[in-house]
Amino acid sequence: MARRRLSLGSITDVDGVFVGHTSSTARGWRTGTTVVVVPAGAAAGVDVRGGGPGTHETDLLRPENLVQQVHAVCLTGGSAYGLAAATGVMQVLEQRRIGFPVGAAGTDVVPIVPAAVIYDLGRGGVFTNRPDAGFGARAARAAKRTRPGVGAIGAGTGAVAGGLQGGVGTASTTLADGTVVGAIAVVNAAGSVIDPESGLPWELDGMALRRPTRAELDRLRAALAPRATPLNTTIGVVATSAALTKAECTKFASVAHDGMARAVRPAHSMFDGDTVFALATGTPASTDHAVGSRDRAIALNRILEAGAQCFAAACSAAVVEARSHRNGPPAYRDLCPSVFPPGA
Repeated sequence: MARRRLSLGSITDVDGVFVGHTSSTARGWRTGTTVVVVPAGAAAGVDVRGGGPGTHETDLLRPENLVQQVHAVCLTGGSAYGLAAATGVMQVLEQRRIGFPVGAAGTDVVPIVPAAVIYDLGRGGVFTNRPDAGFGARAARAAKRTRPGVGAIGAGTGAVAGGLQGGVGTASTTLADGTVVGAIAVVNAAGSVIDPESGLPWELDGMALRRPTRAELDRLRAALAPRATPLNTTIGVVATSAALTKAECTKFASVAHDGMARAVRPAHSMFDGDTVFALATGTPASTDHAVGSRDRAIALNRILEAGAQCFAAACSAAVVEARSHRNGPPAYRDLCPSVFPPGA
């Protein structure tokens, strides 16, 4: 199947998906939180590939377990400490009566909010400055259907990717049958999204970039030079407007890692916590094919391929669109300004 060029849309192009960011770059701080909210609920899956993950509520997403839908996914800085941000997301959703119904009357709810973290501790200068429940609450309240900010924002504020400023990227595509597939990635990778030979991202879908000058390439290669092994991670979400089962969402998340591996090299090391969640917002009536049928498998395969492509594009965009923060690593834009068309 011929690969399609992406328009670098947004995960919020998927019906029912909202995204919010919050960041802190005050003195001593360089961290943040990004929340993907699905108020109507979504079937979900997850695949954890990195050797050092920091996650919350991933066992619940196993296909055989009780809960069939999640209501948000929290992506955050702060390493294991940052998992506290998910509590703030739950508090906001509870106030809005969004969650899994519990109690005799079913009027109380428990919001289902899986989470994953990146390691950015101390990157603002103070080790103890990291996201807490307040970060999660602010990001959840900020969630909108419009295209979210990209680059060194939200969970990508303190991200570093292969010696460059990391960040958040997003992308989407629409399949021939109208199904929308999107992705959002937080790239804080030990590997790099940039090919040191060409000076361009390994994955260029949807990006009209020119080759850097010789001087820019020399500066870039110096920044990309291997250093002491860091503690890093790439995390994110793929989503589709199709109606998928939890088992199909698990496969969707798994194949999205192929996109990560194309865009970030190397990926999935023992020092990464690489984790991808998958969401499907469609209702059962929105699918034309019975579970287990050949036609459904063909349709699912198109979604899987698009998810991997979108996740790869989102990873590239996360670094390409990032701008440096005070005392942070150099941004790709700083080192290779000539690769961008005028006004980009």
